[in-house]
Amino acid sequence: MILGGFGLEPAPRPFLKWAGGKRQLIATIEESLPRGFGDGGIERYIEPFIGGGALFFHVRQKYDIGEFHISDFNPDLTNCYVAIRDDLAGLLGCLGVLADDYLPLSHEDRGEMFYRVRDEYNESRGCLEPGSQDDGGILRAARTIFLNRTCFNGLFRVNSRGDFNVPHGRYKAPPIRDEENLASVSMALQGVEISCGSYEICEPAVDGRTFVYLDPPYRPLPNTPSFTDYAQKSSFGDGDQRDLAAFYDRLDELGASLMLSNSDPKNTDPEDEFFDDLYSRHNVKRVSARRVINSDGKGRGDVSEILVTNYDC
Repeated sequence: MILGGFGLEPAPRPFLKWAGGKRQLIATIEESLPRGFGDGGIERYIEPFIGGGALFFHVRQKYDIGEFHISDFNPDLTNCYVAIRDDLAGLLGCLGVLADDYLPLSHEDRGEMFYRVRDEYNESRGCLEPGSQDDGGILRAARTIFLNRTCFNGLFRVNSRGDFNVPHGRYKAPPIRDEENLASVSMALQGVEISCGSYEICEPAVDGRTFVYLDPPYRPLPNTPSFTDYAQKSSFGDGDQRDLAAFYDRLDELGASLMLSNSDPKNTDPEDEFFDDLYSRHNVKRVSARRVINSDGKGRGDVSEILVTNYDC
């Protein structure tokens, strides 16, 4: 039974385009939520890899749950969430200045402005305490959103030094300020605990009336170019996936209801049992998602992803 959630109009949606976003899987995930979700059996929602937050916004809008805790390891991402929650007016002011300067320009002049903002953004990296709401925190949040809205393909990507390195995109009228959605997002974030750090920081808040959704960096599919690159450069490798599985087991022992999503290696190697072995104590469900699995257009289409739950669904 749904008692009713935040009920915002329009419904809040992710304010950043983020790799691995879950908007297309919301209906499938909703079918796999545990019993007691939204009718008092679950009192706390925790999402420690918040990313774009598609599932969080859906749950906040629709379900009556008392506490929400979201976090991420990326300080610029969590800084945006805090800025939107705590100083929407200041953030919209900074975004308005950026939009007014950028939108009237030719594509060539837009590019010059984009790279200037990107350079300033990278030069100021590390000068901000996560979640700081001084003027620097608000300006950095505005620049994060601006770069995401105007860069190529809406990517958020950094190089080995931690510098944002996505090139300029080509959009006629990118929604830089997006005031209506940001207002809904700000309302949805009121009363939500936002933290910056590794996923383990959520453990003290977990108990038997908690639902935890884990959406870590996906393991690239075997036998694809991205898998080779991943094995050489990834900051969340197979060892980290194993550590996360051990963490999942610890939360299971605390009595929490758990769901985890990841890629399905069987898309390219039917014999690969990596996740089936890691989560052999739990329920591994395969669901269909539309993803790009390599740079060749033939690799675009419906692929299988996994949902791991510690309850029957």
